[in-house]
Amino acid sequence: MMGRRHHLVVDAPDPHACAEFWSALLGEPITYDDGDFVVVSADQETSGMAFQRAPGLSPSTWPAPQVPQQMHVDVMVDDVAAVGAEVVRLGAAPLGGDVYADPAGHPFCLIPRPSWAPPLGDG
Repeated sequence: MMGRRHHLVVDAPDPHACAEFWSALLGEPITYDDGDFVVVSADQETSGMAFQRAPGLSPSTWPAPQVPQQMHVDVMVDDVAAVGAEVVRLGAAPLGGDVYADPAGHPFCLIPRPSWAPPLGDG
């Protein structure tokens, strides 16, 4: 194991409104809100769903292909640079910074493991 899912990050024109919806639906609180990035999770030390501001976002037309789904996965890792090289070796395409695309083109971000998360070797 090289990484662990941190958050499923969903683009939204109003991240707080989306977070309120999912908070009510899932029965989990909003645990972080800086206005542009809002997290819903069981507590401040648990991965969950995050909503990031995406001005002008067109709603998905799924299953029609005109406007695709708009979300990505954050993957927590102990060493961003080392895992970045490894995901490229596995077939990911670098998109800039610590953002990559999986072989089908789905973006994901490598993020440093937060201090509250156990080391990756512990499960």
